[in-house]
Amino acid sequence: MPGESGGAPDLAALTRVVARQRAEMDRLQDVAATSAVVERAKGAVMARLGCTPDAAHDVLLQRAKAARRTLLEECWITLGTLAPPSAPAPGPGPYEVDATAALPDVPPGTAEDVALALARLGRALVRVSTPQDLARCLLEHVAPDVGVDAVLLYARLPAGGLELIGHAGVDDALARQWQQVPPLTGIAPLEALRSGEPRWLEDSRTDRKRYLLIGEPPERWGSRAWLPVLGGPGDAGGPGGSGGSGDERAAVVVGFLRGVGAPFPQRTREHLEAVAHLCAGPLAMFGTRQEPALGSAVDAVQAVFDRLPVQAVLLTPVRAPSGAVEDFRVDAATADTVDSTGRSGRRLTGLRLLECWPAITGEPLWHGCLDTLTRGTAFTSEPFARQRTVGGETELSTVCAHVERLGDGLVLTWLPYDPSDRQEQRLADVQRLGNLGWANWNLAAGDVSWSSQVFTIFERDPALGALQLTALPELALPEDVPALARAVGELVRLGRPCDVPFRIVTRGGVRHLRVVAEAVSDQYGTPVEVHGFVQDLTAQRSAELALLASERAMLTQHGVLQAERTVAARLQDALLPLPEKPVQLAGLRVEVAYLPAQSGLNVGGDWFSAIQLPDGDALFVLGDVAGHGMDAVATMAQLRFTAKGMVITGSSLTGALHRLSALLLHSRDSHGTATMVLARYDPAERRLVWAQAGHPPPLLVRDGAVRYLDRPAGMLLGASDTPRYGEAECLLRPGDRVVLYTDGLVERPAENIDRGLERLAGAVAAQAAAGTVSLDRLLSAVLEAEQHDDVCVLDIRVPEDDATS
Repeated sequence: MPGESGGAPDLAALTRVVARQRAEMDRLQDVAATSAVVERAKGAVMARLGCTPDAAHDVLLQRAKAARRTLLEECWITLGTLAPPSAPAPGPGPYEVDATAALPDVPPGTAEDVALALARLGRALVRVSTPQDLARCLLEHVAPDVGVDAVLLYARLPAGGLELIGHAGVDDALARQWQQVPPLTGIAPLEALRSGEPRWLEDSRTDRKRYLLIGEPPERWGSRAWLPVLGGPGDAGGPGGSGGSGDERAAVVVGFLRGVGAPFPQRTREHLEAVAHLCAGPLAMFGTRQEPALGSAVDAVQAVFDRLPVQAVLLTPVRAPSGAVEDFRVDAATADTVDSTGRSGRRLTGLRLLECWPAITGEPLWHGCLDTLTRGTAFTSEPFARQRTVGGETELSTVCAHVERLGDGLVLTWLPYDPSDRQEQRLADVQRLGNLGWANWNLAAGDVSWSSQVFTIFERDPALGALQLTALPELALPEDVPALARAVGELVRLGRPCDVPFRIVTRGGVRHLRVVAEAVSDQYGTPVEVHGFVQDLTAQRSAELALLASERAMLTQHGVLQAERTVAARLQDALLPLPEKPVQLAGLRVEVAYLPAQSGLNVGGDWFSAIQLPDGDALFVLGDVAGHGMDAVATMAQLRFTAKGMVITGSSLTGALHRLSALLLHSRDSHGTATMVLARYDPAERRLVWAQAGHPPPLLVRDGAVRYLDRPAGMLLGASDTPRYGEAECLLRPGDRVVLYTDGLVERPAENIDRGLERLAGAVAAQAAAGTVSLDRLLSAVLEAEQHDDVCVLDIRVPEDDATS
């Protein structure tokens, strides 16, 4: 299947795992089936002898050893002596068997290889469930040893005739013709059943005078052996023995047919008699009658498929309730067909296509099956590597899949890919993938040959033929003609190799091509032949041009951004000058820190103001405008200067916040917002009055204890037409420290701001405990190495020796 090697390592490993699991499952099934046979045979011995299970097991082992059989063979033979389920319970006489006596066996002197063959057959019989399976099993295991070509199983009918219940090696037409055999004289299998003795027919010309030979024509099989399957209440003799009435014992006769007409050697006769005797056990377990399936179309097709020397399956669509095809059922499969788990031939019958080859889901082969079923047109896939597991070993081959419609179903065939075709396909693939084609010009004879890819590149109809080398420049754009003509001329006259790019105009637009060629000269140095290739570089050239345009755009954009950042930084430096050292305001020591999110670019929306008012009070303003860049700087400047102006001209803190919110709401960026904290300090009373608009609360440090001030009401500037703001106050003491900050100091991505507030409070408390008040160390302890937002901090401290009354 296409997908079975495509993703190859993973799928190959999966296939090997599935194969090992399948083999282990088969082994476990064999073990279970073997155990069932042994336990049933033990039960039969227990019923006859009235002994314990262990004693019954010992009896079976003793009999097997005495008769030189395996335990499984002995169990089959023991089961073969059971009466059919419909028979009346037998009297005690025939079942009084000596525990040490062996049941009938192959006569002494049987070769060791025969014993091994019988042991293999005994193991194979555990998987047999019907007489038809039994016939196939016999042909598979007996044919290689004794040269049997066909096997027939007949059961005796109550009226005295015969019914064919299993066959292998014969076609269905013959099976239908001989399905019922009337109780006539001169029928060898009937005589074998009546007498309980085998019938050996070894010369068809002689035998046809005495018997009615099964087969059409009768000469098809030169020799036949009909052996009754002995067993049941009257069986006291061995195979071929004469003890008891055969009519009481044998209900089934097995026929071994050979194509050659020759006597059966004694050892072969003993082998076949032992096989027939071994069959009594399976027949006793599932009975001798089966539902005849002969004559069905599926059996007929499968018989045909059995003889096809290819890999093929017959598929019937399986439809969903909506009518759509969701899978295909395998109705017949050739013996050479092996699925991804190692199942082959008839074992695939009844399974689903996607169950056998799950990797074809969505592949071209799956779509080809659907198209063939719908349209009736045959589908042939591209060559692909196919992996299959045979006997636990993974094989890799290159095949093509072919799908034909047959009635309402499909025939899917895998055909080996010819090596010569494979080489041509590889060359075609190289040309297609590289978008190039080869060309050859015979300068002496004037012959020209192009590969199909060259015609595709030039968009030239192959019916018009290939162009001479000297005519190649006629296809180029005018500006490319001189260079191409010069290169072609030097190649033809002087034999100089050429490698020239040029452009042509096609229906799809301009194409960028490249011709590479070299000359082959005669003994005089005169070029007589030129060979080379033409390559389409349009996609590569387009990508190069797009990359060049992108680089130019990036450089232009980088210049614009750099210029904007430079202007914004200069503007911010002019609007928000940073003091180089702490300042003294109204008896307070104030230290300022500003850290932009991008190192070296002071372009952000955070700002501060720390000024002394005309009445001697100190005004502290800290704000944060959403965003970065020129717009943020402009909004910052507007709010910073307006806030100071309003307070200086007598506006209250809350009044200033109301007016600033209205100003921001009706500015050119109606969606802009900002946070702000305003604080006014009266040095006479050491009173700090403050108001805020959506801003984090100030942090107070007093006597080593750290706490956040309770925030008054206040919402973001520019967030509402009817904002509400309140004021709060705090009386400061000597040694107090108040920290005002923007949210960049405490916020981190994917983290609740409360964690950041706790982190800041902890760092400040640690400094207080250590007796240090360094702002730089505080920032280092709180901020991450990679900063995500601007940070602005006002560190306000009341001196310890403040003598203000």
